[in-house]
Amino acid sequence: MTAMPNLQVTDCYSFFAPRLPHRPLTLPHSRFIAKASVQQPHHHSSSASPPSLVNRRQIISQTASLATLSTLPLPVKSEEVLSEWERVNLPIDPGVVLLDIAFVPDDLNHGFLLGTRQTILETKDGGNTWVPRSIPSAEDEDFNYRFNSISFKGKEGWIVGKPAILLYTSDAGESWERIPLSAQLPGDMVYIKATGEKSAEIVTDQGAIYVTSNRGYNWRAAVQETVSATLNRTVSSGISGASYYTGTFNTVNRSPDGRYVAVSSRGNFYLTWEPGQPFWQPHNRAIARRIQNMGWRADGGLWLLVRGGGLFLSKGTGLTEDFEEVPVQSRGFGILDVGYRSEDEAWAAGGSGVLLRTTNGGKSWTRDKAADNIAANLYSVKFINDKKGFVLGNDGVLLRYLG
Repeated sequence: MTAMPNLQVTDCYSFFAPRLPHRPLTLPHSRFIAKASVQQPHHHSSSASPPSLVNRRQIISQTASLATLSTLPLPVKSEEVLSEWERVNLPIDPGVVLLDIAFVPDDLNHGFLLGTRQTILETKDGGNTWVPRSIPSAEDEDFNYRFNSISFKGKEGWIVGKPAILLYTSDAGESWERIPLSAQLPGDMVYIKATGEKSAEIVTDQGAIYVTSNRGYNWRAAVQETVSATLNRTVSSGISGASYYTGTFNTVNRSPDGRYVAVSSRGNFYLTWEPGQPFWQPHNRAIARRIQNMGWRADGGLWLLVRGGGLFLSKGTGLTEDFEEVPVQSRGFGILDVGYRSEDEAWAAGGSGVLLRTTNGGKSWTRDKAADNIAANLYSVKFINDKKGFVLGNDGVLLRYLG
């Protein structure tokens, strides 16, 4: 067995550097950027008069009215207001990739949006408007951080990014404390989940899972080895494509009860993990095409997306390798993510503005044609609750659920 260096599931240790003095990182607030309101022309209907009764004064009055109407603002373009979603303008530079979004549970008007190029945006009006936030200690360095994941539990929040950076807040994001990290951390942190008071769970792209219950002073390994080590032991067990595994995840998703499903970097197999298991469990894919993404349905089952378009649902609600395909109208573009608003309603997003909706748990899907005019790939669907949801896309595209 190739063991993860110094990682024992029963050991409580710290893979972080000695804790530095507390340095609260107060993030400066900026004025919110208000959306431009759009005024619709107001038309008055009147009875038509015979041509012989239209005098010169009426012609002049009608001409003036037409001139006034021509100066009013034009209606909102169709790609800005969708049937169920609206596009939100963001104060970010072109090329920024949005990566995650989260809201403070005690105040669902207060949220944060993360992305590449050290992007952190904040909203205090439920996601209508956003302002940039900055972290002074990160700006003083030569790194350009990619903030991958954010999570809140009460007023406590966590952010992880690449190069390795871990931030913690106890005051709903008014200030952030940076927790030093050790170079021995295997892989890049790609996901974090706030699990309770001073408690969190992180996952790296090499399959390491760590948990803390004391605000990050110490962390305990939840698995005994990296995924690469697991595959070196199980490659003879019939996992197709494991010999080509590069050692990193392509995607990883967590269920509300703490189960994980991850897709290999090449998409040729997937892995699952449940609390208490010492290793990740690899699974062969039952579909010819490579896997794009996987996640958990609201009923506890799995959904699976394949490259080139295609959506599959697992049979039943437990962990299984038996999937069946569901017809979708993706216009030939790949579907990249699925987010459940409730057990029955979910939304799927994909390339070139593909946006699909199901109201029967995924058995059938209809396309939101109003989204066809969005010239961007939509790759992340996040529902905070049944009334608040967002879709993230490239080129700074953010859609807000209207309901």
